[in-house]
Amino acid sequence: MKTSPGRFFEDYAVGDVIDHAVPRTLSGGERALYHALYPARGALYSSDEFAAACGLAQAPLDDLIAFHTVFGKTVPDISLNAVANLGYAEGRWHLPVYPGDTLRAQSEVIGVKQNSSGKTGVVWVRSRGFNQHGALVLDYVRWVMVRKRDLEAPAPEVVIPVLNKVVDPETLVLPEGLEFLRYDFTAAGEQHRQADYEIGEKIDHVDGVTIEDAEHMLATRLWQNTAKVHFDASQRPDGRRLIYGGHVISLARALSFNGLANAQMIVALNSGAHANPCFAGDTVRAWSEVLDKAETRAPGVGAIRLRLVAVKQGAPEFALKSEDGKYHPDVLLDLDYWALMPL
Repeated sequence: MKTSPGRFFEDYAVGDVIDHAVPRTLSGGERALYHALYPARGALYSSDEFAAACGLAQAPLDDLIAFHTVFGKTVPDISLNAVANLGYAEGRWHLPVYPGDTLRAQSEVIGVKQNSSGKTGVVWVRSRGFNQHGALVLDYVRWVMVRKRDLEAPAPEVVIPVLNKVVDPETLVLPEGLEFLRYDFTAAGEQHRQADYEIGEKIDHVDGVTIEDAEHMLATRLWQNTAKVHFDASQRPDGRRLIYGGHVISLARALSFNGLANAQMIVALNSGAHANPCFAGDTVRAWSEVLDKAETRAPGVGAIRLRLVAVKQGAPEFALKSEDGKYHPDVLLDLDYWALMPL
């Protein structure tokens, strides 16, 4: 048999290291498509002149382009038969990615737990993306619910990894040469710097975007994400294609420009959860909460920790969880990350 149905839950064991197929060379084409799919307009990613004034050789590709590219490489081996991608932790960006860089991916299985139904299980992996020089570009942990092929296969010994809730700001990796001493606030689009934000402050990003199947499938194919639930309507009992969670992440991040235009580079992903499924026809809005602030060693550069929440139509303002601790049914994404911002 020359074709593969993909891995199922019983095919994973803690300690497995998987080198994922098909390295990918990125170009300005990915940037153009990314900016076409989302209202992305961060100045550092859009202008070589702006990036040069910040100490970089040229405008890097959006951090989430690197994330989606590495994530897409992992899908055929990790989540082809997934029911849902559940969450993220301990994510860090180590190097900017520029047009011409080639990325490859590798994952290590760090946890497994069969669900009580016996039909699915949760797999934890730490995925790493490397460039053409073998340098680490980014790494993160994610966990995914995967179907079993053989319902009679014995449950493995439960291993649940202990994960840090927050990436220590002292360990954030900043691009070599980055500085915000000549930062052009007018070109960036807003005047707000780190000192203008208060811990606990919540920001309504105002705008909304209605998701369509066509744009979602274009985006998911762009990242070479082959998960069946995103394309094959027969994979779900309701006959609906599940919107790729990364599509929601990028959409919400782009919407956050209105109020956080100067939250430039994402340097760490503390935690994240796809709280509820998203489908074509949903209108996505976003709000953010300032969780923390920190200084960095780079001139004029501060770090700001943000909770980014994506909701669909009907969600009460700043709703997150109900009294029972469960996410409000209209919350799609709860993402906790560190970004770089001028002091």
